[in-house]
Amino acid sequence: MTTKILTARMEAHPEDSHTLARYESTGGYDALRKALAEMTPEQIVDSVKASNMRGRGGAGFPMGVKWGFLAPAEPRYLVINADESEPGTFKDRQLLERDPHQLLEGILISSYALGVDQAYVYIRGEYPKPARRLQRAIDEAYGAGLLGENILDSGFSLDVSIHLGGGAYICGEETALLNSLEGRRGEPRLKPPFPAVEGLYAKPTIVNNVESISNVPWMTLNGGDSYAAIGPERSSGTRLFSLSGHVKKPGNYEIVMGITWAELIYELGGGIRNDNALKAWIPGGASAPWLVPSEHLDTLVTIDDAAEQGTMLGSGAIVVMDETTNVVAAARNIVKFFAHESCGQCTPCREGTSWLDDILQRILDGQGRPEDIDLLLDVSDNISPGLAWPPAMTTICPLGPSATAPITSIMRWFRPEVEAMIPMSEVASA
Repeated sequence: MTTKILTARMEAHPEDSHTLARYESTGGYDALRKALAEMTPEQIVDSVKASNMRGRGGAGFPMGVKWGFLAPAEPRYLVINADESEPGTFKDRQLLERDPHQLLEGILISSYALGVDQAYVYIRGEYPKPARRLQRAIDEAYGAGLLGENILDSGFSLDVSIHLGGGAYICGEETALLNSLEGRRGEPRLKPPFPAVEGLYAKPTIVNNVESISNVPWMTLNGGDSYAAIGPERSSGTRLFSLSGHVKKPGNYEIVMGITWAELIYELGGGIRNDNALKAWIPGGASAPWLVPSEHLDTLVTIDDAAEQGTMLGSGAIVVMDETTNVVAAARNIVKFFAHESCGQCTPCREGTSWLDDILQRILDGQGRPEDIDLLLDVSDNISPGLAWPPAMTTICPLGPSATAPITSIMRWFRPEVEAMIPMSEVASA
């Protein structure tokens, strides 16, 4: 199926898809007009619930169900998580740069449905161009009477503000993001209370991802049931995947879930660079356990099928590795990233991720010891007891357990390769 919801406009009009003129000429803001003139807030929430869409930010929690948790206290806030920092993920950047009004219309409809009059977009600090594009769209919307007081004479008012992050990956976690937005240190909060009950400024807050909210205009125009009819049950709608690594055609691809990994990598991605053999791939960002061709090429690309294989679609980042990949070096790159980005609040994450990084580097330097194999697993088990998926946690947020995913992956699929990097003299003396 070739259904395109999120990328249709930018593919048809790549030169100016980000402008208000092009957006309105292609049906933009029709969904907002329908929502304000013909629908109650409750009907919009019901439509989102009927869509069965699961959040596109990583956790995969049903968006409509999340909306239903919003506490009745006022004021309420809508916060858009555009802190796209997961290694290999670049889909939200494209949505912000090339179709910002689609996101903005989604924010407007969602805010109307949720009783919100102030929304914030928290954008990764390293995304200056997406931030400029969105700010220009906001300015255009204010000028056209689509933002501000009494929008389209409906009595509904909304202000939208952009906040640039300071370069901390941890602020992609929703409660750390809220702390940062309040001007505090970006550290995750203990839950409960959840943001829907006590979020920004201790008021009810919904935090949604850019891609999730960008789907709302289509749902509003066509109905949640129509959205649910696209793709397999429990993985409804289209989804943007960022395909990178050792493929011939890297890029963002909007697909209807339910194709196989072979189709995604070899047909959409054009196959492996230099016609090398496929060795492994990360299916959902650096946090996700790896998949291998001998076991998973014919597996369907759905949320539930990924879970059955002990991994996740996560942020939608697919990183492909060919036969030339040193899996210890690949794992170390990921672990080093998480060690660097730990906020330091939880001891298992603060200390454990650095230990994992040091041990992997020791192996790469040719100074590994036979006991390092089990030590890697032991340290990982102290961060994520049981080393299962989804992970158990000894930490407030999933960052620490995420660092164990590459460790468990290389030990499950490539342990002989890891062991082969231990000097023979060391193995013999053991």
